[in-house]
Amino acid sequence: MKKLGLLLLCSLMTMGAAAQSKHGWRGPQNNGSYPCKELLKEWPAEGPEMVFEVTDAGKGYSSPQVVGDRIYITGMNEDQTQEVFQCYDLTGKKLYATPYGKPWNKTYPEVRTTPTIEGDKAYVISGMGEVVCLNIADGSIVWKVDGAAEYKNKPATWGTAESPLVFDNKVIYNPAGDDTNTVALDKETGKLIWKSATMNSMMGYVTPILIEYKGKRQIVGMNEKYAFGMNPETGAIEWKFEQLISKQAATDPEWENIVPNSALYQDGKIFFSQGYDINSFQLQLADDLKSVTCTWKNEVLDTHHGGYVLVDGVIYGTNWVSNNKGNWCALDWNTGETIYETAWEGKGKGSIITADGMLYCYDERRGTVGLVRPGKTFDVVSEFRIAKGSGPHWAHPTIAAGRLYIRHGEALYAFKLK
Repeated sequence: MKKLGLLLLCSLMTMGAAAQSKHGWRGPQNNGSYPCKELLKEWPAEGPEMVFEVTDAGKGYSSPQVVGDRIYITGMNEDQTQEVFQCYDLTGKKLYATPYGKPWNKTYPEVRTTPTIEGDKAYVISGMGEVVCLNIADGSIVWKVDGAAEYKNKPATWGTAESPLVFDNKVIYNPAGDDTNTVALDKETGKLIWKSATMNSMMGYVTPILIEYKGKRQIVGMNEKYAFGMNPETGAIEWKFEQLISKQAATDPEWENIVPNSALYQDGKIFFSQGYDINSFQLQLADDLKSVTCTWKNEVLDTHHGGYVLVDGVIYGTNWVSNNKGNWCALDWNTGETIYETAWEGKGKGSIITADGMLYCYDERRGTVGLVRPGKTFDVVSEFRIAKGSGPHWAHPTIAAGRLYIRHGEALYAFKLK
């Protein structure tokens, strides 16, 4: 009964006020915060107990999505010509694999889209911009839309890297370009519901979020030029904010503004941070959600692509020193003041999530996973290394039903956190 109660608590806590899918990118609120409780506050020297490891997930940087007694993840097939939607049981046994789309055809083609699960369907977006709906029972494709061709997308250097935002009857895709910025597709058929105006920008690499403020909802996202807020019912652009420009883009017209991180949101305030010296800023929404003002900027935290989390009024993440180097940082949510910037000895920057009052940090350089206590210093309580897999450790961790899931290229691990 106690175990059942904990599972019900986790389930109830994932119900978001904005009524989006609770099985989406970076957790039920798309903010890197996972709701399960009573997790270990310290690990053995060798790390938490491993439940399974598999090495057949295919190359990719996407995260696993855990729903009930199934694990869903995307990867590449062996000859790297197709992106594949895969299902495992909780012991690591692969139940099926379905090719669904084409990987990005240039640099870093590995799969980026984390599946969004809604009801009995999964939604993914390929590196080439195909929006696909699959039946999770057997992996069969329900519908598929070539979003790149249909909506004339304008990809940047690394193609499409967003995960679908799913809410109500809609699947959101951001092709950017000269025709539109964002489209809403019917989640049952793939048919167009609405198409926003263009912002004449290239795509970002950002998964949008759905927020609620003053009884109204809004889609918040970012393309290469602007942060923006959009009416979720009509696609009307309600505000846009010309974001900071990276030093590279400011001095080299061939260099694009690289924007890979989703926003953090709380109580009418929206936070963005992007790498390459774009730095970070917070916006305050107007009561009618039709405009924003910038409340503060910070020049220390400029997260490359590892995300960030908000815990007890503090933002935690990493900054970009170079592509191979970065420090771990904390900022005050209300003022933007830097609380700390510190190196993790022998490691680099990476991705971060939070659960049960602790930070879970995944070093992208050596594959070290750290359990960190929030506070005024970067306090690493326990750590261990991921041994298998290939390529950079860029996949964000996932926590579900008392387990930590870590992906490194073709390798997928599950560890007990209780």
